[in-house]
Amino acid sequence: MDSPVVTIDDGQLKGTHKANLDGENFHAFLGIPFGKPPVGKLRFKAPEPSEPWTGIKDASNEGNMCFQRDFTTKVMKGSEDCLNLNVFTKTLPFEGPKLKPVMVWIYGGAFRLGSNSPKTYGPEYLLTEDIVLVVPNYRVGFLGFFHLTDTSLDVPGNAGLKDQLLALKWVQKHIKNFNGDPNNVTIFGESAGSKSAHQLLLSASAKGLFHKAILQSGVVLNPSNFCKDSGLKFAKHVQADTETEAQALEVLQGLSVKDLYEQEEKFFQASGGSRVIGPNIEKPNKTATITSDPAELIASGQYNKVPILLGYCDREGMLMEVYRRFQVMAGVEPFAIYSKIELDNFIHPDLQLAEDDPKRLIIKNKLTELYLQPPNVDDKWLLPSDYSFIVGIITVAKLHAKTSSEPVYLYRMSLDAGCNMFKKIMKLEDKGACHADDLGYLFSSEERDPFFYKGVIERRAIRRFVKLWTNFARTGNPTPKGNDLNIEWKPVDTKTVHFLDIGEELTVDTDPESERMKVWKEIFELSTSTSNYL
Repeated sequence: MDSPVVTIDDGQLKGTHKANLDGENFHAFLGIPFGKPPVGKLRFKAPEPSEPWTGIKDASNEGNMCFQRDFTTKVMKGSEDCLNLNVFTKTLPFEGPKLKPVMVWIYGGAFRLGSNSPKTYGPEYLLTEDIVLVVPNYRVGFLGFFHLTDTSLDVPGNAGLKDQLLALKWVQKHIKNFNGDPNNVTIFGESAGSKSAHQLLLSASAKGLFHKAILQSGVVLNPSNFCKDSGLKFAKHVQADTETEAQALEVLQGLSVKDLYEQEEKFFQASGGSRVIGPNIEKPNKTATITSDPAELIASGQYNKVPILLGYCDREGMLMEVYRRFQVMAGVEPFAIYSKIELDNFIHPDLQLAEDDPKRLIIKNKLTELYLQPPNVDDKWLLPSDYSFIVGIITVAKLHAKTSSEPVYLYRMSLDAGCNMFKKIMKLEDKGACHADDLGYLFSSEERDPFFYKGVIERRAIRRFVKLWTNFARTGNPTPKGNDLNIEWKPVDTKTVHFLDIGEELTVDTDPESERMKVWKEIFELSTSTSNYL
C-alpha cells in the first residue's frame, strides 16, 4: 500500500498506515509542525505559527516530545523544538469527500509531564469509529508555565495553553485536508489536560475554535489549579543576586535546557508539593488566555457555551499513593502530604480563610466526622478523592448547567478491571478506580499493554467508552436516540444531578455522592467566596 500524501498550506506531508482494533487500516501523519521552535528569545513566550517547507515532509515517524524527565527511566529526553501534532483519519479527500467529527486530545501530566506519542496515546481504539483524531504537543514544566508580572517582558504565562490554542487554530485551517470537519471539533483531555480544556472553555481567545468539550478528572475549581507569582523566586533560586524580572528572564533564557530543568526539579522539590508550576491568571495582554477568576466567569456565564461531558473516577485520591511512589522511584524524599492525612491540608483554598479563622476548626470537625469515623474511616482515599477532584467536578457540572443552555453530561467511573491504568501499572490493591484509570479504555499503548489484562469485561468497556465519547463528539449527545447501548444518559439540570455510572455495566442514576456533597455544601456556605458551590 502506497504511503498517503496530503497537501496543506505549509507544504506536503507523507504519512503512514496503521490498523485499528478491528484490523481496519487508517492513515497516520506524525510530527506535523504547527509552531516555530520556541527557543532562545522565544523561550517561555507565546508560540508563533510554523514556517512553510519545500518538498515532501516525512510524517511517518514521531516528532520530538517536549523536554522533560521520564519518570520511570529517570532519563531527560525531548527537545524545546517540540510543537508538532499527530493526525489519524480513516479516509482522505481523494477517497471520498465526507467530513468527519474531529477530536483533539490534550494529555495530562500535572503540567510537568506528557507527550503526544502514539506509544502512550495510541489511536487504535478511537479509530474504530469514523472520527479524525488530532494529538498536539504542548510545553510542560517552566518551559510551558513560567510567568513574570512585568507585562513589558512579554512572558505573561500559560505558554503551554497557548500552544494548545495554536494547535486548534491549525486544525481550523488544515483539518479539511484530512477529511476533518472544522465546524465539529471536540476538545478532550484528562487531569492537567482536562483542566487545560476547561480553561480553553473559559477563554475568549478560544472562541469558535471548538464546539464540544470532554473533561476527564480535572476542572479549574479543583484546588491548586492556578499558580502564584513564582517567576522571580525561581530565578533567585537559580542565581541568588537576581533582583529584577528583566534580570530573571535574561538568566533563565541563558541556561541550557538541561540546566533549566535540573533547577526546576530542585525548586519543585523544595516547594514541598505546593503548586509552583502550572497555569496562572494573567494580567491583560495581547495573548492572554484567562484574566479573571474562573469561578466568576462560570457563574456569570461569560465563557464559550458548548455541550460538555465531564466526570471522575470514584477513587481519584489513590493518586496520592502514585505520586508518593513516583518520588521514591526518583530517589527523593516523598512529600509529607502524600504519606499522611493532615486535615489542615484539606481546607479548600477557594474558601479564602485566614490561618487563624475559627471556621477552620468547624471545617476540620466536619471532615473528621465524615471521613475519620465510621462508616468511611476505613476508606482512606475518599477524602483526597473528594477534596482534590470530585467536589470541584460536581460543582462545575451544576454551575455550567445553571449558566448555559447547552447540555452538561456527568459520569462516574467505578469500573475496577484489567485496563485501569495506574492501578495496574503501580499494582494498587485498594478497591475502586484511581485517577487516570479511564485512559486504558480510550487509548491503546504499547508502554502500558504489558501491565493490562484484556478479557471480556475489558474489551466491552473499551467499546463502551469509545462509543459514548465518539457519539458525543459527533452529535453532542453520548446516547443519541437509537443508540446501541440501550440507555438514555440525561444531562444535569437545575433540579437534578443526573449521571452515568460506568462500571461493569452502564447505570443511570441521580445525585452522586449525595451525603458527602451535602457536608461539603455546608462547608462552602461558611464563606461568601464559595457560597454558590454545590
